[in-house]
Amino acid sequence: MKKPGLLLTIMTLLVGNMNAETQEQEVINTVSTVFAAAAADDTAKFDSVVAPSFYIFDGGIRFNGDTIMAFIKAQHTAGKRYDWNVTEPDVHISGETAWIAYVNKGSISDASGTTQLKWLESAFLQKQTGNWKIVFMHSTRVPQKQSENRGQ
Repeated sequence: MKKPGLLLTIMTLLVGNMNAETQEQEVINTVSTVFAAAAADDTAKFDSVVAPSFYIFDGGIRFNGDTIMAFIKAQHTAGKRYDWNVTEPDVHISGETAWIAYVNKGSISDASGTTQLKWLESAFLQKQTGNWKIVFMHSTRVPQKQSENRGQ
């Protein structure tokens, strides 16, 4: 009798671990979707993964969803293109909330060329109607000299 109980316990732990990994990947995918939507000026896609009360601190400014998308669209109109990537994600989930810290490795391109950049970023998410929604983000650009000095 002990063996079936032990097997059930092991299977439950494995399934729970797989679910946690799936949830972590969903959080990462949600942040990646924000980047893809912003890069394509796709407000509907952006709105599909952010909470109605979403806001972001970026460059010392607080933006809501509409204002950050308007800012990015204006940058695109001015000829700037952004490439953003979630790397080194550190995801923490507790019930219906999650937070992620990551290094955004990307670039900004315009007529003068492409500049490789890094940002240290984080986001807080809530599960709403079964889907992760970003409530808050924070972005700090890593100074280029700091990045170069560390050989990264």
